[in-house]
Amino acid sequence: MDIRRRPTGHSTKHPPSPSTSAVVDHQSSSPKASDALPLPLYLTNGIFFTLFFSVAYFLLHRWRDKIRNSTPLHILTLSELAGILCLIASFIYLLGFFGIDFVQSFISRSESEEEHQRFILHEDRNIHCSLPPKPSVVSKPNPVVELPQDDEELVARVISGEVPSYSLESRLGDCFKAAKIRREAVQRITGRVIDGLPLEGFDYESILGQCCEMPVGFVQIPVGIAGPLLLNGCEYTVPMATTEGCLVASTNRGCKAIYACGGATCVLLRDGMTRAPVVRFSTAKRATELKFFLEDPINFDTLSVVFNKSSRFARLQSIKCAVAGKNLYIRFSCSTGDAMGMNMVSKGVQNVLDFLQNDFPDMDIIGISGNYCSDKKPAAINWIEGRGKSVVCEAIITGDVVSKVLKTTVPSLVELNMLKNLTGSAVAGSLGGFNAHAANIVSAVFIATGQDPAQNIESSQCITMMEAINDGRDLHISVTMPSIEVGTVGGGTQLASQSACLNLLGVKGASRESPGSNARLLASIVAGSVLAGELSLMSAISAGQLVKSHMKYNRSSRDITKIGS
Repeated sequence: MDIRRRPTGHSTKHPPSPSTSAVVDHQSSSPKASDALPLPLYLTNGIFFTLFFSVAYFLLHRWRDKIRNSTPLHILTLSELAGILCLIASFIYLLGFFGIDFVQSFISRSESEEEHQRFILHEDRNIHCSLPPKPSVVSKPNPVVELPQDDEELVARVISGEVPSYSLESRLGDCFKAAKIRREAVQRITGRVIDGLPLEGFDYESILGQCCEMPVGFVQIPVGIAGPLLLNGCEYTVPMATTEGCLVASTNRGCKAIYACGGATCVLLRDGMTRAPVVRFSTAKRATELKFFLEDPINFDTLSVVFNKSSRFARLQSIKCAVAGKNLYIRFSCSTGDAMGMNMVSKGVQNVLDFLQNDFPDMDIIGISGNYCSDKKPAAINWIEGRGKSVVCEAIITGDVVSKVLKTTVPSLVELNMLKNLTGSAVAGSLGGFNAHAANIVSAVFIATGQDPAQNIESSQCITMMEAINDGRDLHISVTMPSIEVGTVGGGTQLASQSACLNLLGVKGASRESPGSNARLLASIVAGSVLAGELSLMSAISAGQLVKSHMKYNRSSRDITKIGS
C-alpha cells in the first residue's frame, strides 16, 4: 500500500495532526492585500493602473519640455508635485497588491509542503516503514548537473541534437572543453578531420560573448614586422599579419627609403564614425519636413544632448539627410574616443529616433542602418565625406634613394603612377581605388591589431599621388585615405595577441590624457605603412622586379604530397 496517499484518503486510524489542520485553516483564512477593498478587484486595479501610466506620461512630457526650454528639472509646479505624489501612491498600491500577494502565496506554499513532509514522516514512524527522502532542492535542476561527465556520451548528445552545440559553454562552464566537444561532434557529423586546425594554446574565455561563437579551434596567421617607420618624428615597428610572401619585405623596403629621407608626415583631416537609419513616412512632403528639421542649426544642440547620452565619449558632429521618395536616410556622424565606435554611434542614433518619435509620431523606423552610412561596402559617400579617420600622409624621397634603395628613377615612378593608379583605375571605374595595393597593408595591420577585417573595404580607399620636384631630381609621394576605421579598445583588440601588437605600436587601450589619441595615431600609422607599401611596390613594377621577386619569395619549394604521409 502506498502510505503517501493516506493524508487524502478515508483512513481513520491516523487522522491529520493538529499542525496540518492549522496550516489548512491558515491558508484558507490568510488575508490578501485586496480583501479590505470596498470596490471590485478588477475596477480598483484598473484605476490604479490607469493612474500610474497616465501620470508617468504626463511627467515625462513635462520633463521633455523642460529639457528643450533649458528649465531646471528640480523646479516643480503644483500640478507636477501632485503628479509625483499620485505616481508614488499608485506604485505603492501596485507593489503592495502584486508583491505581497505573491510573497504570501509563496510562503504559504512552502509551509504547506513542509507540514506535508512532516506528516508523511510521522506516518512512517508509526507503521515502521521507510520511504525515500524528499529532495531538498525544489527548483529547476542546474543544466551543468544534467550533463554527463563522460565526454563520449556528451558528444553523442550534441550530434543527436539533444544538447545544442551553441549552449555548451554555458552548460559546461568550461570554454575549452566546450570547444573540444563541439570540434569532435563536427568531425563526426561531417566525416572530415580537422587535425590541422589547432585547438590547444588559445584562451577561449577571452572570446566568449564578444568575438566568436561556437569555436572549434583557431587559425594561425604569421605576423611579420616592417620598419622602423619614421612618422612625424617618431619611429614605429609595424606588425603585419599576412600569408602573402614579399608583402612585409616590400613594406619594409619602403620604410627604409622613407627613413633615409627624413621620414614621413601625416595629418588627420577628420575623425567621425557614421550611422544612417532609414525612416519612412506616408508622403514625401512629410519626409522633407523631418529633413529640414534635422538640418536646421537651431535644433542641433537639442539633438546633440539626446545623442550624447549614449556614452561619455560620443559627441554628435553633424547630420546629413538624403530623400528617396517618402523615405528619409539620416547620416549621423560623431566622435567615438579610442573605440572604433559602431555600437556607440548606433546607441546614440536610437536615442535620437526615440526622441523624434514624439514630434513625428507618423515616422516609421525601417532600420537602424539604411546603408547610407556606409559600412563594409564600397560607397562614394565614404570616399567624398569620409568615415572614421580621414588621413593624408606624405614624404619626399630623394633621387639618390630612389636609384640606390628602390632601384628605379623618379620619371619612371611618376609616369607609372599616372598611367596605372590614376588613369588605369579611372578606366576601370574604380571607386576610391586609385592606388597600387593599399588593401594589402591595411588588411595585414588590421588583422594583427584586432580591427574588423571586413572594414578593409572602405578603409583601403586611397589615392596615391607622385610628383617630381626640385627640378625633377626628387619625388614627392602622398596617400590620401578618407575612411580608415580603427579603434584601440573593444572587439578583437582585447585578445592577447592583438593586444600585444597594439602595445608594440604604443597605442594599446584607451588614452587617459587625451581620449581618442591612440586610435588617431593608429590610423596615422596605417596610412604611413600604406605610403611605404605603395612606394616599394610601384618601384618594383617600374624596375620590372615584381614577377621575379614573387617567384623567389612567394613560391614554396616544399613537396606538399609528402606532408602528412
